[in-house]
Amino acid sequence: MLEDRYGLPLSTPSQAARDAYASGVDSVISGVAGYREYLAAALKADPAFALAQIALARGMFLDADVLPARGLATKARQMVASATLREQSHVNVVALGVEGKSVQAMQAMHEHLKTWPRDAMVLAPATSVFGLYGFSGEPDHEEQLYQLLASLAPAYGSDWWFNTVYGFAACETGRLDEAWTLIERAFAANPRHAHAAHFRAHVMYERGESAAIVDFLEGWMPQHDKRSLTHCHLSWHVALAALAVGRLERAWDAYRTSVCPGGAWGPPINVVTDSASFLWRAELAGHSRDATAWRVVHDHALRCFPTAGLGYADVHALIACIVEEDHEALQLRVEEIRDKLAVNQYPASDVVIGIAEGFAAYAAEEWDRAIRALELALPETARIGGSRAQRDLVELTLVAAYIKDGRPDSARALIDRRPVRRAAVGVAGYH
Repeated sequence: MLEDRYGLPLSTPSQAARDAYASGVDSVISGVAGYREYLAAALKADPAFALAQIALARGMFLDADVLPARGLATKARQMVASATLREQSHVNVVALGVEGKSVQAMQAMHEHLKTWPRDAMVLAPATSVFGLYGFSGEPDHEEQLYQLLASLAPAYGSDWWFNTVYGFAACETGRLDEAWTLIERAFAANPRHAHAAHFRAHVMYERGESAAIVDFLEGWMPQHDKRSLTHCHLSWHVALAALAVGRLERAWDAYRTSVCPGGAWGPPINVVTDSASFLWRAELAGHSRDATAWRVVHDHALRCFPTAGLGYADVHALIACIVEEDHEALQLRVEEIRDKLAVNQYPASDVVIGIAEGFAAYAAEEWDRAIRALELALPETARIGGSRAQRDLVELTLVAAYIKDGRPDSARALIDRRPVRRAAVGVAGYH
């Protein structure tokens, strides 16, 4: 039988289908545009190739083409009935994730990996900060993911994709030297790997190397297809790093051309959250509010996420409502979250409401109330998902509240408690 890049047998008899499938999988797991064309070619060469079908579903799901992706997943389930047990299990795990059945997908993934640890497309949905662990609501999900990947490392050897996600897991658990070694190794093996470039920027962020981030990404991104899943978020990193080193014009250029609604192509979760995050952090750094930009982000957030569901998206939608003083939408979303919490259907927990209360108090210049709310929320913030760099929005707002309340010592003490981190503190008045 033909095999995939990881040495796993494939039911297709077509070499052309196998080769296009391998390229399509690499496109999906590397965050680089092209998977649609590759997987369409695989299915043209072998219309019964179920793994190509489910890989296409996974890629489209990541692009937020959710309904078409679920239709493809349903078809893949039908197509795989006569394939091997491994391929049947593979399709089931990936389809469960596409269908939004995260708990079942996690359970099925762990069971699958006991027998086929090198099945990268099965493992991949667990490795993103927006993935099975990231949105599990578990406060220690980052350490859980790191330990899983550490247990699988011997099976993957020097594989560039695995070293990238393993390195990022190390980064998010404070193992920065290990993270750098793994990610540099992966980046050298595949210099066009967008997630390797992305996670390299994360390690640099944690080290406080903002100027180096701008230089690195400005050198790397011109060859990165703007249709790629990662382009918007990498541009957020450019904007954030430029903001940190005082290159305000460059920061706003990156935001307006490649991050904000209408300027970026990207999944709504990236466009909404990165836009709200940048605008709020620009204000924390002491820059004037761009009311027009906020209005656009608010409208886009409510259009893309009209109801509560994902804690990480909800936090940023709530922030946009706070800035726009859209009290009706704010209260409606909070009530929706409470309803979901009441029936145990909101993994991010009530910390989302606590964060919103802190940001609302900050916006109202009620510094003491903001401090009390954010101090309570901060230890649980990991539950909303996202990376440490993204969740710094909460910590930096607390720092700013301390400064506004005349408590610089408290601000410094908070930052001094960061383990091994040297990330920039972009807050006006912080020294």
